[in-house]
Amino acid sequence: MSKPVDLGSLKTGSYILLPVSDQPTGEPCRISEYDTSKPGKHGAAKARIVGVGVFDGQKRPHVGPVSMQVHVPLIDKRTGQVISIIEQTIQIMDSETFETIDVTLVEEEVRDRLENGQNVEYWKVMDRTKIMRIKN
Repeated sequence: MSKPVDLGSLKTGSYILLPVSDQPTGEPCRISEYDTSKPGKHGAAKARIVGVGVFDGQKRPHVGPVSMQVHVPLIDKRTGQVISIIEQTIQIMDSETFETIDVTLVEEEVRDRLENGQNVEYWKVMDRTKIMRIKN
């Protein structure tokens, strides 16, 4: 799920789907660099952004006019409890709906500290799930 917005309304720390296309496809990225130039004699103001992938950590650059329509992913931030850890798969029970979810994507600094029974924050973005942090 995503929603369209103008490229000029984004800022550092926002999220965007890169590479930019007419369809809401692409990798959800967090904007790490954002720079705009003034409108010149022959055109509109340009925005230069660099996004870092939420799931893969790759840098993706994009340049376009500030009036350009881009897609912003809708991020569902939820909490859950770790039920079991089996090799690379972590099973989480959602704190609100009590459904169980199998997750393989985990932030690197969180992976080593995960234990059964811990509360974690996980994100559901574009039909993918990733554990982001351990909650106290």
